[in-house]
Amino acid sequence: MKTKLTTMIATAALTAAFAVQATAETVTIGTEGAYPPFNYIESDGTIAGFDIDIALELCKRMDVECDVVAQDWDGIIPGLLANKYDVIVASMFITEERKQQVDFTDPYYLAAMTHVVPMGSDIIEFTNESLSGLIIGAQSGTTQADFAEATYPDAEVRLYPTQDEVNLDMASGRIDLQVGDMLPMLDWTTKSEDGACCELGGEPITDPAFVGDGVGMAVRQEDDELRENLNNALAEMRADGTYLEINNKYFEIDVYTMK
Repeated sequence: MKTKLTTMIATAALTAAFAVQATAETVTIGTEGAYPPFNYIESDGTIAGFDIDIALELCKRMDVECDVVAQDWDGIIPGLLANKYDVIVASMFITEERKQQVDFTDPYYLAAMTHVVPMGSDIIEFTNESLSGLIIGAQSGTTQADFAEATYPDAEVRLYPTQDEVNLDMASGRIDLQVGDMLPMLDWTTKSEDGACCELGGEPITDPAFVGDGVGMAVRQEDDELRENLNNALAEMRADGTYLEINNKYFEIDVYTMK
């Protein structure tokens, strides 16, 4: 009798677990996994970073299961449109061009771009004339690449699939300078061994034609309910201090306000 009762209890528990699984909504997060400290892949294969911590907390507040998948940057919007995931949380600038394909949440942090030059470089002016003939690196498919190509037509702009590859060629001296997102570049030049080769150059690049309205999460244009749920959860995180707790794990300033 005891064995039979135990089996019945175990079966009931298993049935209940399957029922919860069947009814729980799952939101799949798409990110790049190659953009530290915002998103990167740990040695054990897990995806981590500021973007991921924010996304997981948003899912928790929306009372949904959350899966995170990595996608190469060049295919990240096509992947969303092909229903590979439900929302992109990958430090994507909100731009008018991207708004033609996807909808964005409210910004979850502000951003600027920057030039990165070799330590002690004599490059002090960042004009098309002063950089003519130099090799400038940037990640393909990014606003940094757009800026470099538009601003320095007389330079050679060399594009790379990932930011890590830009950094590698920068550290190896195969490019003269690069254009990157300011916060990751600050992190790379001050906290990594290979980044010690280099330093930020010039003033932050804040032209709204390239940095847009900040950094947002992208959803398909028909997913209004998901977008609003994300906005509401983000507002709650800001109000109760949870956002700042996550922020302080990675940055010395509040990236939501850049102060």
